[in-house]
Amino acid sequence: MQFACRTTIQAPVATVWAILTDLTGWRDWNSTISKTEGAISLGAKVKVEVTANPGRAFPVKVTALTAPNQMVWTGGMPLGLFRGTRTYTLASVGEGTAFAMEEVYSGPLASVITRSIPDLAPSFEEFAACLKARCERAAS
Repeated sequence: MQFACRTTIQAPVATVWAILTDLTGWRDWNSTISKTEGAISLGAKVKVEVTANPGRAFPVKVTALTAPNQMVWTGGMPLGLFRGTRTYTLASVGEGTAFAMEEVYSGPLASVITRSIPDLAPSFEEFAACLKARCERAAS
């Protein structure tokens, strides 16, 4: 199971990267997020509570951080029984930014656990739209 979204943002990659990696600011522009904990840095553990699943925070580890183009978060169960990997990718497109977000689930228990995961496609699209609006406001 996986979810993905893509959009083009009319703002420079540096602007999008700064907003995307400021976890404490997410609640100010992102209607899909109700709570965040931590700060984004390589190896850091962060928690995000999403409005699609209220009251349940998702702890993840920042496992890759290549400014200003890619950030990867990984979370799941011990021994790799279940793993969720979310990848944020930014690329320059003219004076704008191509943004992509993908989450992939893997591991021996993935087929069982993913049955209880709601359809996140609408939340992913909403996240991308919120990020686009915030970045384009910052760039204007």
